[in-house]
Amino acid sequence: MRAKGEYLFTSESVSEGHPDKVADRISDTVLDAFLAADPYSRVACETLVTTNRVVLAGETRGPNTVTPELLSHLARLAIHDIGYDQGGFSWRNAVVDCHLHAQSSDIAVGVDSAGNKDEGAGDQGIMFGYACTETPELMPAPIHYAHLILRRMSEMRKNGDPSVAGLQPDAKSQVTLRYVDGRPVGATSIVVSTQHDEGMDQRRIKEMLHPLVESSLPPGWMPSDTEFYVNPTGNFVIGGPDGDAGLTGRKIIVDTYGGASPHGGGAFSGKDPTKVDRSAAYACRYLAKNVVAAGLADKCTLQISYAIGVSHPLSVYVDLGDTGKDVDEAKLERVLRELMNLSPRGIREHLHMNRPIYAVTSAYGHFGRTPDEDLGTFTWERTDLVPALRNAFNR
Repeated sequence: MRAKGEYLFTSESVSEGHPDKVADRISDTVLDAFLAADPYSRVACETLVTTNRVVLAGETRGPNTVTPELLSHLARLAIHDIGYDQGGFSWRNAVVDCHLHAQSSDIAVGVDSAGNKDEGAGDQGIMFGYACTETPELMPAPIHYAHLILRRMSEMRKNGDPSVAGLQPDAKSQVTLRYVDGRPVGATSIVVSTQHDEGMDQRRIKEMLHPLVESSLPPGWMPSDTEFYVNPTGNFVIGGPDGDAGLTGRKIIVDTYGGASPHGGGAFSGKDPTKVDRSAAYACRYLAKNVVAAGLADKCTLQISYAIGVSHPLSVYVDLGDTGKDVDEAKLERVLRELMNLSPRGIREHLHMNRPIYAVTSAYGHFGRTPDEDLGTFTWERTDLVPALRNAFNR
């Protein structure tokens, strides 16, 4: 985003009940099931959800204790946790079809380590990471607040809070912020669309959501009432997979930086950490966040590229967006490669990724979350490289 002048920037989020996010959740639930049984399982699971039907497809390599029956059961538990028990989509009676099959031997040969050959990348591709000082989480503000609004709606709904009674799992948000010289100063418009019970008055829904949205934003940021849009098309009763089919990996911008940074194009959910689409994107966020947390820049964009079957990255590129604090970007690229082994194995081991930690990533963003040392989740959000980075640049 521009560093000078005044402009508007918008990001959107979708709730865990959005059809695509239901698919992401189930794909990551399948992944977690395999990793719980064998930390070195290989999984690439795609999920389709539609009216009372779930279809699992893709490639796996793991223990035969992870059966189609178990995965069907876990998919139902995921749907139950999201909150779907509706006529058109229910955890009780949705049909779950499992079409997972063995991983391609051609891919396995390229990825597996053997003899003196280290584990190779699971595919070619480019991955990006980003961090900035717009929020304490070092995330772009529009996507941060778009996520926060929906996450709070979900928490209140699941806790039975009467102030959101009648709201259902499917929801979307959109936050437009005004920037002055590169810093967000307020919201010019907010859009929230939420599934709801039949017969609810739209004005009442807007009144219900107003305090929730206002309290999710910094003081004074709430836009005028005319720029606060709730269900602008009217009724939103039929929703979730009954209203629109969902697929894994269709919300990659929601998953990352809300459009504030480039994106390599690869989705995350359902992929084990040998797939650099996921693991290297997490590593890029980890490194970019540590650069900003170390005070070396106000923003950092980082790109890494890989070739299938090759263990080392083909390139590492850093762009501080003219915000670097007397930091040579070429030197920073070298320092980052020294601080972290960016091979697939190195990333996996550094961030402890061979664990069943992925279902919680499937909604409200993979980045900007709080690491949980006990559960081992969101390790890529740690800032443990800050001392070494400061030392490398004499800070």
